[in-house]
Amino acid sequence: MTAAPSFWIETLGCPKNAVDSDKARASLLDDGLVPASAPEHADLVVVNTCAFVESARRESVETILALAEARRPGAKLVVTGCLAEREGAELAAAIPEADAVIGFAGEGDLGSVLLDSPRRKPIGVRDLHELPRAAPSAPWAYVKVAEGCDRACTFCAIPSFRGKQRSRTPDSLVAESRSLVEGGVAELVLVAQDLAWYGRDAGEPGALAPLLRRLDAELGPLGLRRIRLLYLYPSEVRDPLVSTMLELSTVVPYFDLSLQHADRALLKGMKRWGSGDRFLSMIGGIRAQEPDATFRSSFIVGFPGEREAEHDTLLGFLADASLDWAGFFPYSAEVGTPAATMDGAPPAPVVAEWLRECDEVQSPITEAARDALVRAGTEVEVLVDGIDEDTGDPIGRTHREAPEIDGIVRLDGATARPGLMVRAKVTEALGVDLVAEPLDWGAVDGATGGHDKPASATKTVEVKP
Repeated sequence: MTAAPSFWIETLGCPKNAVDSDKARASLLDDGLVPASAPEHADLVVVNTCAFVESARRESVETILALAEARRPGAKLVVTGCLAEREGAELAAAIPEADAVIGFAGEGDLGSVLLDSPRRKPIGVRDLHELPRAAPSAPWAYVKVAEGCDRACTFCAIPSFRGKQRSRTPDSLVAESRSLVEGGVAELVLVAQDLAWYGRDAGEPGALAPLLRRLDAELGPLGLRRIRLLYLYPSEVRDPLVSTMLELSTVVPYFDLSLQHADRALLKGMKRWGSGDRFLSMIGGIRAQEPDATFRSSFIVGFPGEREAEHDTLLGFLADASLDWAGFFPYSAEVGTPAATMDGAPPAPVVAEWLRECDEVQSPITEAARDALVRAGTEVEVLVDGIDEDTGDPIGRTHREAPEIDGIVRLDGATARPGLMVRAKVTEALGVDLVAEPLDWGAVDGATGGHDKPASATKTVEVKP
């Protein structure tokens, strides 16, 4: 009996790409392929690329070449994702090692590169209504609520290849989310290029809050414990969205804000809303309502026109805002964007120094927030994501940590399967990570809605399948 052909998908870039890879995986499984244990064992190797900035494009090309060399003889290599969509013909000419370069429209039929008679799929994996998902492999999952972006940020090329925002229908999102929760997912991470803009393109501004209420009401009883929101444009972080986030027990008070800078004039040059003072007012207002609210943002360093004064404004904002998490990225001049033609970009050595200074301000703030949890002996709810292969300890996250982005929590001296929700006391901080001692357990159980259970004397708990 001939073994079924196998595939491997290498995913680069943001969580939105992770969703696309998940749907590509479902498409390949539907074609009769099976997952490989490693890329060098696969008959079909797929690289889902990122094209956001120059460093991401460089990483994509390096990964393609590395996998082309590592694949076994006769295996096919396919390049898809943002870089394939943005530079398809040029990429195919530049990398002859790839057997195919497939843009967004063809992602639903990746198997055709390997199979002689594939079942054609006229609707790609980015279709906004029917989005098949492979069985969840973790107790959390990304759910993409919209594709594209309506913003005109001068530094960003994403709308040029992802297009204008197209929001999915609430029914399709609830149906997909239901299947994930029924498959064991306890945390849904909603993502979009401009998440809080959801529904506006369909004539329904402010549709995100009603969607959250519906997910909470319909899926909470099935075992959904958390809803997390990623990528919130700051001007949209206001009521009724904020009040809904703070009211619903399933929605964690985690605010992933797309701030980019704090200087008003520089933000205006980016065609962005806001200023440091506005951002501080927003953050302070939320903290006044919910002291446990967590804040993350990312910032561009070295945008054309930035000088020491603007940089000092950013440093001052970081010190005042006390964000829990922050990332800093050097400005990248993207071809076709308005900012690429602007004068006044700081020299690379200056940008490197500014990045170092940003990190010097932010790192102690992040670590101090973790240390404060230790000093207070804070009790937290930890969703177990997996098991550390070296120590055997369960590792997971509180509401303060987004998956694959922030730190983790290690449950010391415990045994638990992924998917368990554990009440624990913070005992130690290891940089950005935490160590916590389990106090009691609550199994994620679709029949019970995941109510807490008494502590186990042996600290060993099984999760119902």
